[in-house]
This record gives sequence, structure tokens and C-alpha cells, in this order.
Amino acid sequence: MRKTIGIFAHVDAGKTTLSQQILQRTGALRPTGDGLLLDDAPVERRRGITVFSSTAPFVHGRQEYLLLYTPGHLDFSAEAERCAAVLDCAVLVVSAVDGIQGHTEALWRMGAQYRVPVFFFLNKSDRPEADPAAAARALAERFSPDCLPVTGEDLCALGGSALAEPLAEREDALLERYLAGDAAEEDFLAAARALCGGRRLFPVFFGSALTGDGVEPLLEGLDRLLVTGYEAQEEAPLLARVWQIRHDGQGNRLAFLKVLQGRLAVKQAVGEEKVNEMRQYTGPKFTPLRELRAGQAATVLGLSVPAGAVIGAQGAAEKPLFTPVLAARVEMDPPDEPAVRRAFAQLADEDPLLAAHWDDALRELEIRVMGRVQLEVLAALAEERFGLRVSFGPPRVRYLETIAAPVIGIGHFEPLRHYAEVWLRLSPGERGSGITFDSACPTDRLEQSFQNLIGTHVREKEHRGVLTGAPVTDLRVTLLTGRSHLKHTEGGDFRQAVYRAIRQGLASAESVLLEPFYDFTVTVPAEAAGRVMADIQKRQGSFDPPETAPGLAVIRGRGPAACFLDYAAELPAFTGGRGSFFAAFGGYAPCHNAEQVIAETGYDFERDTENPADSVFCSHGAGHTVRWNEVPAAAHCSL
Repeated sequence: MRKTIGIFAHVDAGKTTLSQQILQRTGALRPTGDGLLLDDAPVERRRGITVFSSTAPFVHGRQEYLLLYTPGHLDFSAEAERCAAVLDCAVLVVSAVDGIQGHTEALWRMGAQYRVPVFFFLNKSDRPEADPAAAARALAERFSPDCLPVTGEDLCALGGSALAEPLAEREDALLERYLAGDAAEEDFLAAARALCGGRRLFPVFFGSALTGDGVEPLLEGLDRLLVTGYEAQEEAPLLARVWQIRHDGQGNRLAFLKVLQGRLAVKQAVGEEKVNEMRQYTGPKFTPLRELRAGQAATVLGLSVPAGAVIGAQGAAEKPLFTPVLAARVEMDPPDEPAVRRAFAQLADEDPLLAAHWDDALRELEIRVMGRVQLEVLAALAEERFGLRVSFGPPRVRYLETIAAPVIGIGHFEPLRHYAEVWLRLSPGERGSGITFDSACPTDRLEQSFQNLIGTHVREKEHRGVLTGAPVTDLRVTLLTGRSHLKHTEGGDFRQAVYRAIRQGLASAESVLLEPFYDFTVTVPAEAAGRVMADIQKRQGSFDPPETAPGLAVIRGRGPAACFLDYAAELPAFTGGRGSFFAAFGGYAPCHNAEQVIAETGYDFERDTENPADSVFCSHGAGHTVRWNEVPAAAHCSL
């Protein structure tokens, strides 16, 4: 049986040590004492943090595993999230000393979003200050009552263990046999497997990654409770997902992918490309492969597919849970625009959320990041891999825009020998939905091929708002009508009409400025709780009643990211170094100081020549511009 498992954790919970123990105990790595075999990049070794996910195959109980080792720092959580889409199970490491921490909660939500079975490993359970029982209770209270402790003895005889009754309560077929007294051990095992696969049972294991205690029961649990069916999918059409893009020392582009069904072989064609080489990596080392079967994963050379792509299927990928809330300008001394653009294009190929954007008017490159640590790592990577010494302007919050009510936008593009007109209804979308498209236009009014083209143009561009020029989101775009010309409509005409229609609609609408919010957790000595709650209110945040533990207060809240960017640095000053602040992206909401931000931006949408709201009409054999608010009266179509 083939299984892909990911190891996830808040920083310092023991993820690295547990991964090393698993690989050493299964013979995948020699016991070298080197805890950084999976952190092979120079920047990772220098900083002592995980930046990139790593892979390592191992065998246990005659079952094939691929371990994905992921970053634990919030700034690199997008890298961890890309792995989630190919997992059969996530092992979430939680410190029995520190308990549930801020990033633990974010990782739990990630598992739910990708519908991944989760096994918990309560690490450091042997420490004198640890309270494993309390940590297990916290998992059940905060995450799910289906988080149930499991021991090695339980796995040997589920029907005779403390798990028997909880399993029966969760599986109707088993409950009938259990009450009748004729439930066999295989019935309990089948129920446990179905519950784990359906995310109705989350086994909790106890141990110490440092000593290896509890690691074998965890592996036995993965063997017995986690079931996949890839072998039955080997003859199906190819379906594979790419979760990571890297480049090796020779500049080769590496696509890390998992075959979900079918097979993939060297020299096999994928679309118009061909697989040139396959590699199975264990940390920095690899062995060549000739073929991948369903359930197997490796690195492929020769394909230009992006991270997150699904080969053999259509449809949008899951919307990322972790989203950058900051933007920063790349600075270089001495300036070398072509070199810095090439370098960050490659870095953005590996991390699409960087979204490196070159502004021709300002002659500057902007990137999106999760935090300051990521900027430091990017500067190190630029020097290490490209020989460039770069720095960054002060990171600033990345605002977005949307609209408050439906509006119709009209775009017309008719310079001489060109023609396209589009009418779009712009409606507010659900928060976090991005930009979606549908059509209410009959095909006898505008043929289907043009409607498909319009949908492509709606989705292909990052449309800019009219308040600050920030990207537009949470917008539902509906095609109402349109017109083409039998002789003069060319490929780019509808692109121009669509872009102008969206801008014209935004100019006519009631726009709303959105800002990113943090969901945060503050842990401080009990005597500092009052100060923290007052700080949260001053920073336009809200919070739940504090949770108390001996000598500590845990305060969970929510507030504008812009107001809390520097709070982690302030805490040590008034807590004697004993306070901690953890924040996770909590989505976008209306900006708390929109008027101030708009005024400071000084954006005038009518002067933005790259994103015109006006339309172009033809009169007396020449094209002329019609101002955006006069376009409805000049338009050729009607509803």
C-alpha cells in the first residue's frame, strides 16, 4: 500500500526530530546525529529554520511511504499548504509542554480545508513539566471530540481496548454488533479505518521524538489505521498534482508531483511536453526512476506546469488558506533591472504567492510576502543563487477593493478596423471568493466562442480598483450582452472591451476598501492580561474572554493586520520576555481607516492610463475616446 504523509508543527514542537526518528528507525537514513539532513539548503542551515519542504521515502510494515517534511514558521506556511493537497495523512506534532499554539490551530484548519486525515503526536510527553493528558483534553475541546488517545496496546486489540466503545458510538454498523456482543476485532479495525479516512477519528499518540519513545506506535497506527486504494487506480487515465517547483544547482526546473491515478514514465508525453527525467529525492540526494504508479510521488524534469497544477483534469484549485498580507519593493545596489527581474521571476515560479510584479511606470519590482523573516530569506536566496545583493523597502499592508452593490459596466473598443462591445453586471461576491464569472447572454446574441473568450479575459488579469488602485476581489462578473463584427473583430478586441467594462463599472459603483485581518493568540503572564486587552482595543481589535492557566493568560482575538504588525516586538518589553504573539491570516474585511488610507494613496483612477475606464468609439473613420461616464449613452447594445 502506498501512502504520502506530511509532518506539520508549530515552530519548536519537534517536527525535525520526529522526522529524523521515523527515517532512521525505518532504515531510510543512517543514524548520523545530524538533525538537518532534511534542511539541506544553505539558507536553512545558516538560519536554523525550514524554508522548503523536503521529501524522503521509507518502508514500514511492507508499505511504501513518502514523508513530506514541511516548514513550521508562519512566513513559510504557504509552502506547507502546497504539500497538503497531495497528502493521504497529516501528522500534526504538538508539544505536550506548550500545548496548542497559534500555528497549530492554523494547521488544523488547513487539514480541514483539504479534507486530510490527521494523526496527532504529543511530543515531549516525557518532560517533567509536560501534561500529556491535559494536552490531549485540549485537542478534544478545541479541535474535535473525535481526537482520541491511542496506544500501541490499543492497536493490537481495538475491540478489547478503551477505544472499543468510542468506535462503536461513531459507527452504526459496529454499534449493533457491539451491543449484541458479537463484534469481532476485524469489525473494530474496519470501523477505525473508515472513521480515520472520513475525518471522524483523529488518533492522538504520545511520546518523545528525542528518545524515540512512542514513534513505533505512531508508525503502527499509520500502517493499520490509514488505508489508501491507489493500486486499483494504476490502469486509469493519468491524473497527477504538482505541489512544488524547485531548481537544482544546474538550473534544471524540478516539478515535484504525485500520481493520483494511472502511470507516468520517462519520455512520456504530457500535453505538448515530455518527461525527460525522474528523480526520487531523500533530502538533497536523489536516485533516478523510470516510472511512477498511482500513489507514488517524485520529481520530474521537462514539464513547465506550475505549482498547484493538476495534470489530466480541469477546474480551479483550492483557494489558499495562507495568503500574503504584505507587499514590499525590491531594491538593488547597483541597479540591474534585467537581472533582478529574472531572479524574482524564478523565485515566483517556485512560490506563486510572491506574485512578482514589475511596474513600468515606476520602474520598480513589487513582491508579496507573509512577513519580515521571509524578506530576510529572500535576500539571502538572491545572493546565494543569483549573486545579487538586494534589500527591500518597508513592507506595507496589501489592501484590496470590492463593491457594495450591483452595477453594470460597459466597455467598447472600436478603433479603425477593430470592434467589440461588452456589458457586464458586477455584483458583490462572498468574502474570500475572488473574481468569478458566469454568463446570462444568449448565444444567438453573442456566439459561445466569444463568451468563453470574455470569461478568460475576466479571470486572466488582476483588475485594479478605483479608490487606491488596489486589486479587486470578491466580485461576481456576469456577461449580459455583447457584440462583435463579422469582419473587424480580432483576438485582442474583446480583451480591451472586458478590461474597460470592468473599470467603467467600478468607476460607477460604490467601492469598498478592504484590509487584511489577523486572528491572533497572545500568551502572557497573568498580571499582564489587562494591559494586553487594553492594547487590543486601542489597535481596533476584539477578543474573547481570556483563558487562564497557572500564572498565564491566553487571549484570542482578531484585528486589522496593519495595527498589529509590530506587536510581537512590543510584548517582551512589558512581560519580561515571557509574552508571545502569534497571528494567522484571518481574511479581508472593510478597512477601519479607509478615508485615511485613500487620502494617503492619492490615487486618481482617471489618470491611470494602464487601466482605462474610458472606451474607444469610431466616428468619421477614426477612433476617439469617450469618457467612462458617457459610455452608456454611446453604447451600441441594449438590454
